[in-house]
Amino acid sequence: MLTNYIPIFILLAVAAILGIVMANINRLLGPHAPTREKLSTYESGMEPIRTARERFTVRFYLVAILFILFDVEIVFMYPWAVNFVSLGWFGFIEMLTFVVILLIGYYYAIKKGALQWQ
Repeated sequence: MLTNYIPIFILLAVAAILGIVMANINRLLGPHAPTREKLSTYESGMEPIRTARERFTVRFYLVAILFILFDVEIVFMYPWAVNFVSLGWFGFIEMLTFVVILLIGYYYAIKKGALQWQ
């Protein structure tokens, strides 16, 4: 019975070893000549004007969460679009209900000013 799991254990061991090797291979193959310029922060080709420990406003996280929320809806719409014909009217009404709920949430976010960047 346990012999059936040997391939799974081998796969997990190979994945773990490969992960450890890939995470540490830069120490063996990478250059070891750090200079002040190489150790400085790189930010879009410009010198950073503030510290990296700056606090972000809650509005930034709110917009990020709303983006994820409204982006994940596509994950549900794609399989529906692929099977649209076979689902018939039931599938259409279910997706219409889903979209209406999303539009209510979107309208609520706009009314609360969650998408206004100040």
